[in-house]
Amino acid sequence: MKPLLTALLLLVSSLGCAQALPRHAPVPGGVAVIDLGPATTTAPAAHWGEQPLAVVREHGHWYALLGIPLDTLPGELEIRVLRGSTVETRPLSVGIKNYPEQRLTIRDRRKVEPSAEDLARIAREKETTDAVKRRFAEAMPDTALDLPAKGPLSSRFGLRRVFNGQPRNPHAGLDVAVGSGSPVRAPAAGVVANTGDYFFNGNTVFIDHGQGLITAYMHLSRVDVRHGQPVKRGQILGAVGATGRATGPHLHWAVILNNTPVDPELFLGRR
Repeated sequence: MKPLLTALLLLVSSLGCAQALPRHAPVPGGVAVIDLGPATTTAPAAHWGEQPLAVVREHGHWYALLGIPLDTLPGELEIRVLRGSTVETRPLSVGIKNYPEQRLTIRDRRKVEPSAEDLARIAREKETTDAVKRRFAEAMPDTALDLPAKGPLSSRFGLRRVFNGQPRNPHAGLDVAVGSGSPVRAPAAGVVANTGDYFFNGNTVFIDHGQGLITAYMHLSRVDVRHGQPVKRGQILGAVGATGRATGPHLHWAVILNNTPVDPELFLGRR
């Protein structure tokens, strides 16, 4: 009976570690979940242009995950799938998604109209964060994410934002309305890719979950992890605050897939 018991335990373990897929939403700011066929061999590789894509296993199939940029126009995209020396293409239709407008008043005018010194700092910080977002570790990510803070959702992803009457970049994350000092927890296992105090984002933590899936936690009052540190699901990363460009205490949570900010809600409630 021991071999049978061992097999059953392995089966239960594998079911408990299933990589629940994000919700298929092939629209600007969404995620396309593309079935690559049965997982009977090693994982294929997938690319959109030169950009590698995450490939995960779920229910005995391989799936490619494509984060679609917010500025993508409706129409046809194409990804390449590589199986050894064989290359095939998969078409993808991108639909229409209209996001509402949000108008906010920021008391610190420098956060809306930065000085020349501020602009130089912002440029330096962008180089750092862009490099983090381009990371592509080989580890297969767990794509079933938990909400990193307990509270109601406020500003949703994709809002067209106007600060003090001036149009700015769309809202590239999801805000959770929680009080200052509330704990912020890792939504899945990963490695701390970066921490820092940024002009717009305030105190920030980036987590690398593997294969281009990066999450970020902004406006923190406190950071409790360090660069390079492995973290487990549910581990405290820091505390909610109002640092950077913020109208009040809240958590801004961003999910980046293949160097593209996407709607975090597509990854929630999938376990």
